[in-house]
Amino acid sequence: MPHGGYEETGPREEPVIRLHRWDADWPDDDPHANFKSDVVLYGRLDPLATLRGMAENLDIPVGALARYVLARWATGGSGGLLEVGPVMVHRLWEPIAEAERQDSDSERLRAYHQLRQMIAWLKLPLDEPSVYPAQFEDGPADTTR
Repeated sequence: MPHGGYEETGPREEPVIRLHRWDADWPDDDPHANFKSDVVLYGRLDPLATLRGMAENLDIPVGALARYVLARWATGGSGGLLEVGPVMVHRLWEPIAEAERQDSDSERLRAYHQLRQMIAWLKLPLDEPSVYPAQFEDGPADTTR
């Protein structure tokens, strides 16, 4: 049966997931070592303790909260892209790509400083809301003229 045990044409049952703790070894040069380490570390916790508390306080079923948390996390990358925007993602990537093309640590350091400046510019209004003048301080503009 395709897609985890249910038929495409029949009624779909809600998926059931067993939460496993995972512990493993991986090579030092594994490109996913940081993520795997996080899976092991966070796997020591019981996420249902938090979800049960939320379910009780919010009157939402635990399964609905778990589905929300998983979906929200799993789509976080695309959500981040929507927030930053594809143009800015390309602009942020340019210094990195150039430094990698030149394969130089000094160029990588230059790219870091350029990225730091770009991100500082993006977060300036978050840190200093007064940098932009308030809009419609005296109420909405008169658009009838």
